[in-house]
Amino acid sequence: MISGRKEEIVIVGGGLAGTSAACILAEAGRSVLLIERDAEPRHKVCGEFLSIEAQTYLTRLGIDLEGLGASRISRLRLIRKRKLTEVALPFAARGLSRRTLDEALLDQARIRGARIIRGQAVRSISADPSQVHAEIAAGDPISADAVFLATGKHDVRGMKRASAGTMDDLIGFKVHYRLAMRQQQALEGLVEVILFSGGYAGLQMVEHGIANLCLVVSRTCFDQVGKSWDALLDHIASECPHLAERLQGAQSLFERPLAIFQIPYGFLHEPDSSEQQGLFRLGDQVGVIPSFTGDGMSIALHSGCLAASMYLAHGRTSSIFHHRIRSDIQRSIRLASILNRAVRHAAGQQAVFHFCRTWPAAMQHVTTLTRVHEASVHRALVAS
Repeated sequence: MISGRKEEIVIVGGGLAGTSAACILAEAGRSVLLIERDAEPRHKVCGEFLSIEAQTYLTRLGIDLEGLGASRISRLRLIRKRKLTEVALPFAARGLSRRTLDEALLDQARIRGARIIRGQAVRSISADPSQVHAEIAAGDPISADAVFLATGKHDVRGMKRASAGTMDDLIGFKVHYRLAMRQQQALEGLVEVILFSGGYAGLQMVEHGIANLCLVVSRTCFDQVGKSWDALLDHIASECPHLAERLQGAQSLFERPLAIFQIPYGFLHEPDSSEQQGLFRLGDQVGVIPSFTGDGMSIALHSGCLAASMYLAHGRTSSIFHHRIRSDIQRSIRLASILNRAVRHAAGQQAVFHFCRTWPAAMQHVTTLTRVHEASVHRALVAS
């Protein structure tokens, strides 16, 4: 049970954004309480692709990707129906499950002195000019100088995102597989992006010989296949024999796929002059990039590290951070949103695939344009 208390910093959420902020703030000697709703480690719907920017932050936070068994990814393969095109990535990427990575980051936050409470949810958040208040599901309210809101795609009452105008008719699914040895070897070093009518999928290796299949599909498409995961997978495999071949003889490691509904792709927090100071929005609470470009994990890490650095430099004036993070990520989110809209329809998919096949360097260029800019990463790291 949590008794009524006054804290300096409360971080709500123990994912990439929340734990990265906790690491930096606790390392700087600040009093940090992190509240994570899940009592035990769990998987999350995520492509689990670590760009060079994400790796830079993780190194700063003390994460040993090699020791955790992260896969190496050097090439991108785009697939539509029976055709494919391939290009070298402009950086060496890694693959690691969120279950493993989140726990490693929580351990690092704890080592640095952050206090961590698991298995309790924050029900609501409110703010006044001097404090931010968090209501805990099983305990008395907590008042803090600053609250870092890092609850991913889940909103908290009192601080919901203004997500009007975003693409929220999409469903995300994820399954881990143990592929047949031949297919595992064929997938090594690759991230495969598969276009199909109604959505797209990503397939790559993560740690310990496990393959992650993560996909996004429109609600209309899912309804048309009878709202069934097996039927959806059959639908994709019938369009893309390549995926059918990849999954031949594969063993699903989940009893059923993980799913998330109404993903607000394209959301970007708009700083408001009337918003209360002391509330820092991190990760998907400040911006949601379509998963097609694979930069969500680096944006989460960037937001956590930058918010912590800004707090150390400017105190609870969170509006400074919100303006800075918006500037850092808006180009990536807007470009990724344009691509996401294009590949939702057959004509757009055909045009994107033809363009990438004709000019493979375009895939490298898009991969670069949708990343957090190197100067922004440097600025956050130097400040921390």
